[in-house]
Amino acid sequence: MQNQPITKYGRQKLGEELHNLKMVERPQTVEEIDIARSHGDLKENAEYHAAREKLRFIESRIAELGSLYDNSREVDPSKFSHDKVMFGSTVTITDIDTEEEFTYTIVGTYESNPDVGFISNQTPLAKVLMGKEEGDEVSLNGKTYEIDEVYYKEIKFD
Repeated sequence: MQNQPITKYGRQKLGEELHNLKMVERPQTVEEIDIARSHGDLKENAEYHAAREKLRFIESRIAELGSLYDNSREVDPSKFSHDKVMFGSTVTITDIDTEEEFTYTIVGTYESNPDVGFISNQTPLAKVLMGKEEGDEVSLNGKTYEIDEVYYKEIKFD
């Protein structure tokens, strides 16, 4: 996962989430553990076990986001020509069989949100689209798609 592209906005949000986990969530959870521990018998102390589980999740998320942050590089997709599909491109494709049209924007892993059309550059679809041009056909999972349009538009995450 070395040198994964990420937008300026995505890197900023990633940094903010990491900071919040380290400086707010983790200290609060450690305090919750201390308070629960003071209630006595830990075997049947649901608050204690819940807080410990929450801390494990936070630590895991910090490690995951820290690795992602360390292995990402900020990229400004507005600087590219987008005559071919690349990071930051918005792509409209049509299923050849059903004529159903789909529009996706290729973003970094942390920024992906398929529900709004943002797909990670690491997804199988993005990988088959990368480097292709308008009019090209790509196949994935037994389906064939034609690339109708490749362009750049400002990526709005909120």
